[in-house]
Amino acid sequence: MTYANPNVLVEVDWLKNNLKTPGIRIVEVDYDPKLAYEQGHIPGAVLIDWRKDMNNPQERDIIDAEGFQKLMSRLGISNDSRVILYGDYNNWFATFAFWVFTLYNHQNVQILNGGRKKWIDSGGELTTEVPKVQPTTYVVQKINLEQRVFLQDLLKLKAANPSLALVDVRSPAEFKGEITAPPEYPDEHAQRGGHIPGAVNIPWGQAVREDGTFKSAEELRQLYQSKNVTPDKTVVTYCRIGERASHTWFVLKHLLGYPDVRVYDGSWTEWGNLVRFPIVKEK
Repeated sequence: MTYANPNVLVEVDWLKNNLKTPGIRIVEVDYDPKLAYEQGHIPGAVLIDWRKDMNNPQERDIIDAEGFQKLMSRLGISNDSRVILYGDYNNWFATFAFWVFTLYNHQNVQILNGGRKKWIDSGGELTTEVPKVQPTTYVVQKINLEQRVFLQDLLKLKAANPSLALVDVRSPAEFKGEITAPPEYPDEHAQRGGHIPGAVNIPWGQAVREDGTFKSAEELRQLYQSKNVTPDKTVVTYCRIGERASHTWFVLKHLLGYPDVRVYDGSWTEWGNLVRFPIVKEK
């Protein structure tokens, strides 16, 4: 069986042959552009610096609608542009950007299946040339918050919905509380290690193959349904700061077609630091 919404993916071979197709805007989304975009990127790709462009550090929030409009306008993206996103090491940050594009109702946005890794491994051309783009006047016409969960929303869901599927997509070591953050992200930890009571652990990486592309629809169904994460439930995904959670949200919402999937992007760095909030830590 095919994906529920196969149009959200673009394959590397197709993109190689369509780099100059009118109306397309290719966007690389990096956690650290110095280690990725600046070393070489897909010809014509513009850059979203995830930390600077997608977030408001003063409020620990994603950029607001006005900020999104300014970012899109600066990148030369119009409301009707076909946007193809890909990430640096993997597609964590690209799917987070996809989620933000969805919140601000951009209608035509896709993920490059396999991301930067697949592009390079398949011999795709790289360039260090930064493209010159014509700024646009982008207007956010609608905001879709139903696919985002804040802390108080999550508490209400947990209280009112016993069948809520809460999916922790971090590594088993983080889930068990053996570590508070991956070694490569030492500044993004919480004071306590463990997981939210009632959560099941399905690491994000189990949804992809070694080359970074997504597994088949049948493999993905078996992965999530084996942990009782089924389409009839409200599903909330979380990780440490929301980027891996958005990857699993993308899989469940768009590849498998689950009707009600939401991201708790406050994730463990919020929950794990809260006073009098229970956690589960495995000994």
